[in-house]
Amino acid sequence: MISDPKLPFAKSPGVPEVEPPPAASSYARVPPSVAAPPHSAGLRLWLRRIGVLVFVFLCATAGVMLMILPWRPEWTDNHLLLPYPALRSFVGSGFVRGVCTGLGVLNVWIGFWEAVQYREEG
Repeated sequence: MISDPKLPFAKSPGVPEVEPPPAASSYARVPPSVAAPPHSAGLRLWLRRIGVLVFVFLCATAGVMLMILPWRPEWTDNHLLLPYPALRSFVGSGFVRGVCTGLGVLNVWIGFWEAVQYREEG
């Protein structure tokens, strides 16, 4: 048996009738500035400031470490590389040290670029 889609469903006994929700256009539109309380906007602003500060600090710290550490003796004279002389000579090569230093410069650049480009809304 095929039912006609235009006909309403037959009501079953004991089942309450549920009304469909109103159309989305009938809801009142609330602007975003009114929807969020003022202290929430201030909290969001401070969390963003702290997030940018932490990001810049981590980028700068990792970048300086990557610029300095490859040229120190600890770079190749550590207990992780002692059992692997071939890897130790590869890590100690000027190419790998230069690549690490370049990544450090790039990391510092990204951190300071983020700090310079930071703008607050509002």
